[in-house]
Order: sequence, then structure tokens, then C-alpha cells
Amino acid sequence: MTYGPPIPVIIDCDTGVDDALALLFAVRHPGIDLRAVTCVAGNTDVDGVVRNTLTVLETAGAPDVPVARGAERPLIEAPRSASHVHGHDGMGDLGLPAPRRTPADVDAVTLLHREILASPRPVTLVPTAPLTNIALLLRTHPEVTRNIERIVFMGGAAGAGNATPVAEFNVWHDPEAAAILLTAGVPITMYGLDVFNRVVVPAAEVHRLRTSTEPGARLAGDLLAHRPAAPGTTAGGTGGTAVHALADGTGGTGGTDCTGGIDGPDEAAGGLGDAGALCAVVDPRGLTTYRLPVEVSLAPGPARGQTVVDRRSRIGEAELHEGTREQALVDVGLEVDVPRYVKLYLETVEAGGTG
Repeated sequence: MTYGPPIPVIIDCDTGVDDALALLFAVRHPGIDLRAVTCVAGNTDVDGVVRNTLTVLETAGAPDVPVARGAERPLIEAPRSASHVHGHDGMGDLGLPAPRRTPADVDAVTLLHREILASPRPVTLVPTAPLTNIALLLRTHPEVTRNIERIVFMGGAAGAGNATPVAEFNVWHDPEAAAILLTAGVPITMYGLDVFNRVVVPAAEVHRLRTSTEPGARLAGDLLAHRPAAPGTTAGGTGGTAVHALADGTGGTGGTDCTGGIDGPDEAAGGLGDAGALCAVVDPRGLTTYRLPVEVSLAPGPARGQTVVDRRSRIGEAELHEGTREQALVDVGLEVDVPRYVKLYLETVEAGGTG
């Protein structure tokens, strides 16, 4: 695939096994100019996130990308980690060495503000974490939106959640921040659980990465081995007609089940998770999105943190009787070309270690 000038990208993350997979891809893809990484509490505490991020960038052979510490808790809620998924250290308890690199001497919001406005081209902002840093940025420095091309965030779900039956973890962790994101006034793509769970690397490929002599590729394999795909995960599309697709108006082709195939000796197939959002930035044709009204449920109770995605073709009785409500229009990812993104990820991570 031929790429134009690299896309200026800033990642806001809570590294995190799959955030680490995303960072490895971003560092090594020739179509991405990774300008900064900001850290927020989520999968683990914010100091652990900073440590993990610096370690991954070092292992990947990244240039001197500035990394900044951000919010250590949500706007309102108490912090709630995902150590049961990502391990006590947030990185699958792989025992990775402490980084030699050090974070920037500014906080995350200051770094975001500086790097967005300094970019010669509008930035694509990719949050793969709870959206606390982004909400603080938008409320403190709303002028940054003039130099943001698009926000592609990993979060939300049009269907089932994971933190609750209806809420995805990143949005559930800080629902108020997610609601603020939706008012940013720039194009937004939601790379939610509907596609997140489908992009799965076959076990044989996970095993091959784990036996690589190149540190970045081997780390990718170890991370994938820590997050096996859920039983029964498939990669098919959801049907219907796409009304909008990311960036260029084209859509993906669906995919096949990637949970089967030849198993490696000790590995299962592994989900790419957050890294799929970075794949969508550089190869938008692999993701089909639908422009739909989206809002975040903020009320206490079992629906708190749900991204309410209105997929109806016409208004219902509530709107007829109570009047319509203004909701953000978001490009919601509902179909993904799984083999395309798996191939893209593997080629990028492995080729990046040869330069």
C-alpha cells in the first residue's frame, strides 16, 4: 500500500496490554508521525501507565517522542483499574525492565495543547483510554480544535458492553469525560467493542512473533498471548448499508473467523484491541462506519456509561411526544475487514524492526 505524507498523530493511553500493541504499531508505521503520547489512569495507575509507555517506546526503537503524565482519576468517579485483565503492572506481568527514558517535564494537558497547536498539519487525536485528559484539554483549551483533523477514540459500544452489560470500560470509567468529547466540534470516529472484539491474530502468528529475535516483534507476540480472543469471537459484518466510512467514504469487506486455524504450542489467538484504532487511521478502507447520533448515559444506575447509539431509521414515540434532542453525530465503526487489519499489523510491527 502506498501512503502519502505521514499523518500527525497524538495518542492518549492507559498502557495497558493492547495500548502497548497500539504504540508498537504507531511507532513503526511509515504513515504515522507520532508527535506525543499522553498518559491517564485506567488499566493501571497513572504512574504505572507512564512507566509502561516509556518501556514500550524504548523497546520499539521509537525516536524521542515526548510522554506526559496526566489525570490520576476520573472527573467525578473514583479510579477503578483493570488489573484482572492487564495484570498488576498493566503489562501482563511480563517482568519488563524499567525504562531508561524519562517523561516530559509538563503535564498531559499542557503537552497536548502545545503539540496540537505546533503541528504543521492538523492532528489526528487517538485516545485509547478513559477520556479524562481529553475532556480537561477541551474545557481548558478549546482553541485546539482548530488544528485537530479528527478524533478516533477506542471506546463505547453500539451493542453489549464489557465493564457492564451495556457500557464499555473506557467510557464507563469516566462517563462525563466521554460526554465532553462528543461536544468537541470536530469529526469523531468511535472504534468501539463492536469492531474491537473482532480483530484477532491467529495463534500461529502469535507463536511466530513470540519466537522472533527482534525485541519489538517479540513484545507484540507476548502481549497478544496475554489477551486471547474470547471464545466464539467472529469477524463477520453486521449487515446493512453503510452511510459513511472513515475518512474517504469507502467501507470494509467484512472478514472471516480468525479464532481458529493452526494453534501454536502454547498460544491462543490474540485480540489486537486498541491497535485496531490505529489501523483505522492509516487504512480507513478496512473500517465501515455509520454516521449516527450518540450520547453517553450519565444517570446513576445500570445504564451509566452506556454509549446510546441511535440506529433507528426514523424517530419514535418519545421524540413525537417530547420533542427531539440534539445529539452528536459520530462515525460509529460497525464492520471491519479482519484479515486486512491483521495483515497490516503484522507487516508493520515486523518490518519496523528491520530498519
